[in-house]
Amino acid sequence: MNNYSTTTLTMVRNFDVVSERVFDAWLNPDMMRKWFFTLEGTNKVAQNNPKVDGTWEIVDHRGGKDYRAIGEYLEIDAPIKLVFTFKMPQFSDTVDMITVELKELQQGCEMTFSQHIVVPHEENWTKSDIEKALGEYHDQTEHGWNLMFMGLKELVETGKVSYTG
Repeated sequence: MNNYSTTTLTMVRNFDVVSERVFDAWLNPDMMRKWFFTLEGTNKVAQNNPKVDGTWEIVDHRGGKDYRAIGEYLEIDAPIKLVFTFKMPQFSDTVDMITVELKELQQGCEMTFSQHIVVPHEENWTKSDIEKALGEYHDQTEHGWNLMFMGLKELVETGKVSYTG
């Protein structure tokens, strides 16, 4: 596919726990099902093989529909860096790349999250159409991660998630 553009979303979050706890939430299926593209009450599948070239899959059931997110782990350097692909096949054949970097602070840790977002073009799009789509994809993606990161923070700091979005 060569009719696309890309944008990058970068977000930084602080957690009042050690980086190992946050890193684990990205890879432990029991933790993933509580915040990662899903919630415990709507999750149907949370599985992974957390090694380089291993895959992950989340299936969330909302509004009578299943939403499936899949990817492959490209780099795992616990508890410092995680790089993986992200795809939702029911919406697009595009594959995004996500990088999560963690560093210890005097108290807790800091997570820097980056998503390289692929935005497919529709036929006859103008430069203005492309710029608008890039902005919309970026903003919608940021909104979704903001909601998920609230759940992640609550999960790693309290052990449970009460936020439902």
